[in-house]
Amino acid sequence: MSEYKGIKGFQVQTRTEDPVPYAQALADNPYGGAWASSTNVNSARRSFASLGTATAALMAGGITRTADTELWNGSSWTEVNNLNAAREYFRGAGTTTAGIAFAGVTSDPTAVGLTETWDGTNWTEVNDLNTARQKPGAAAAGTTTASLAYGGSPGTPETTVIANTESWNGSTWTEVNDLNTARKELGGSGTYTAVVGMAGTTGGSSDVVTNNESWNGSVWTEVNDVNTARAGFGFNGTSTSGLFYGGFSNATGTHAQTESWDGTSWTELADIATGRQGLGGAGANSLSALAISGYDNSTNVANVEEWSFSGLDPSTTPAADYADAITGDFYYNSTTGQFKTVNDGGAPIGTWSSGGTMNTDERYISAAAGTNTAGIAYGGQSPDTADTELYDGTSWTEVNNLNQARSYIGGAGTQTAALAICGSPSPSLVESWDGTNWTEIAEVNAAGAAYGSGSCGTQTAALITMRISGPETYTELWNGSAWTEVNDMNTAREGGGIGGISTSCIAAGGSPDSTNAETWNGTSWTEVSEINTARQTLGGSGSSITDSLIFGGNRPGASPSLPGNQAADRTEFWDGSSWTEVGDLATKRYGAGAGKTGSSSSSTFSSGGSTGTAPTGVTEEWNAVDFQIKTVTTS
Repeated sequence: MSEYKGIKGFQVQTRTEDPVPYAQALADNPYGGAWASSTNVNSARRSFASLGTATAALMAGGITRTADTELWNGSSWTEVNNLNAAREYFRGAGTTTAGIAFAGVTSDPTAVGLTETWDGTNWTEVNDLNTARQKPGAAAAGTTTASLAYGGSPGTPETTVIANTESWNGSTWTEVNDLNTARKELGGSGTYTAVVGMAGTTGGSSDVVTNNESWNGSVWTEVNDVNTARAGFGFNGTSTSGLFYGGFSNATGTHAQTESWDGTSWTELADIATGRQGLGGAGANSLSALAISGYDNSTNVANVEEWSFSGLDPSTTPAADYADAITGDFYYNSTTGQFKTVNDGGAPIGTWSSGGTMNTDERYISAAAGTNTAGIAYGGQSPDTADTELYDGTSWTEVNNLNQARSYIGGAGTQTAALAICGSPSPSLVESWDGTNWTEIAEVNAAGAAYGSGSCGTQTAALITMRISGPETYTELWNGSAWTEVNDMNTAREGGGIGGISTSCIAAGGSPDSTNAETWNGTSWTEVSEINTARQTLGGSGSSITDSLIFGGNRPGASPSLPGNQAADRTEFWDGSSWTEVGDLATKRYGAGAGKTGSSSSSTFSSGGSTGTAPTGVTEEWNAVDFQIKTVTTS
């Protein structure tokens, strides 16, 4: 007899649209939000202490040396018991039932180390800081038993700044390791063991900086800077999810910019409506916050703005109500009227997104290596350059140059361990990058004018195909100490793209047979399916013979040095058996650098190149997830 569950079958999910992988959805609809007007405070002020969350916050003190305290319950501000010591230019941390406020200036213009704790009803004086100061930084997520104070000014003259850091254990302050850069009017997102201390000023009102440092409980480490230098801003959050907003950058100007910290880099978001300095901040993370009161450069304002998160939660896991594309899912799409499954494999579904512009933007036929969050680009023309730049996923930084300026270089490796192979006018030269300097090492074996035509691999295991007097089949391998000539390619080419590693890669395109493709298995080349769009001088990235991308390029037979709209934007994916066209570059170009080792079909970058009319410093980052949604049929 059949069981009931066998007759009934199983329940099928119904969705109105196909799901997407969470990582891809986050790239398509990134973290964002907006500020909206909220309830004003009772007493407008600036340079006060603030603490708490977006629904339960506290503000105390401020200019001109008041002791007034107000409490926010998510809908209104209520005056509560005052501070014991009226003051300004001090900081707060904690919650509305367990808070702490320290430092500042009292009736005596000299800075103080006064510390008070808040129990939800009253302020109580406790042990002072060891070093009196005003305008320090603080760990916004600190508590009455664990907080951090750092930087600030000891008082007169106020242009003097300190790097001193102190840790609070609930009863006493203890001096710990200093900031790397002494400054005042800086901010801090995090706790006493994990905080980022951002921006501030190293002296006067015009000495604002972008410096950002991370505290791990024992030492400060310099990390990615903020986008806009400023001081006297509001801030809140943790060491991996924080915001800062407002501030000033000179004696007469105020800022409205908002920046978000994800634990790695800062992203500019929507501005506050009223630009101001000396404002307060509250909020548990970057998803919600309050920008409280402050000075708009003419008067203290009572304005309060509330930050509401929009987009997808920037976490490692989807929110509970998010329809993630999970391999093995079976569902009914009520919009298309189809049953569908989510399977592994297939072409990556992704897009190119705009990245930071290179500092040397008039270059193409250059080399690159690394990933879209840790990349390096070097060389190129015009004219031939030795410039080297590092990429952190947001911006490019100029570092030490190649020893020899050149173009048509082969690239391999990572941001801290790369190779620059061959090139014009140094046909056999090879240089090695150690993260700081380039050093000349063993040259390739090929004699004569050997340009790097296509390359891949690491600093200790690389492959290069070369152009000597024209299109060539010539290939050499590098083992970390010497170059060895290996089996030639089947089809002579120059300007092809290579994706993969030195033992498993694919070479495609180039001149003259610009659709040809071959795979390398560590020993020999094998011709495989041709690419869909003929081109040369294109970029290539990948992790293996079954997972590679080629992108960009220019029309067959066109000289890279000739003017004209010859550039291409096509991107194609190789899965080990066939080519699939995926998301195009936003900017058509050829001769661009391409991320190498560590880059796969889900993560790489394209830097610089020529649009056909002029060189460009454009950077684009590729992000994708490898999966397929297939329609289920009954036939």
